[in-house]
Amino acid sequence: MSTTPKTEVWQRGPIPEIPPLLQPVAHAILQAREEVESLMSGFPANYLWQKPAGVASVGFHLQHLTGVLDRLFTYAKNESLTDVQRDWLTSEGKSFPSEKPVQELLGRFHQQVDLALDQLKNTDEQTLTDFRGIGRAQLPSTVLGLLFHAAEHTQRHVGQLFVTVQVLQTYPK
Repeated sequence: MSTTPKTEVWQRGPIPEIPPLLQPVAHAILQAREEVESLMSGFPANYLWQKPAGVASVGFHLQHLTGVLDRLFTYAKNESLTDVQRDWLTSEGKSFPSEKPVQELLGRFHQQVDLALDQLKNTDEQTLTDFRGIGRAQLPSTVLGLLFHAAEHTQRHVGQLFVTVQVLQTYPK
C-alpha cells in the first residue's frame, strides 16, 4: 500500500485541449472539484446550513462556488447575466427543498466545472487581453483577468469550506 499522497492536478501535466496559457485556470478548478468532492464525502445534510461562529454555511459555499464560476465565465464570454443567473445569486446561502441537498449542490458544481473547462478549450488565447466589462457598471477587466479570478476565487472558497466543514464535524451542535 502506497503512502504517497495523490499529486495535485497542476503536477499531473497539461489538461488535454486546454490552451497553454489557460492551464493554470483549468488546474485550479479541477483541483477545487477534487477537494470539494473529498471534503463533502459523507457530509451530513443536517449541517449544510449551519453557520458556526456566524461564518458562511457549507451550503452557501457550495452554491457560491457554482455561481461564481458561472458568472465570471459569462462575463469572459462578453455576455450579460441572465435572469436565472441573477436569481441564483440572490439565492446563495438560502436552503432549498431537496431530498439529497449535498449531492444536488455537488452535482451542480461538477456541471459548472465541466462547462468552464469546455469554455477554456474554446477560448482563443489571442483574446486573453481583450476588455471585458463586469456587471451593469461595466467595471474593467480582461478575459484572462476574469478567468484567473474565477480560479483563485474558487480556491479561496474551497479553503473557507474546508474550515467550516472541519469545525462542524469537530464541534457538532
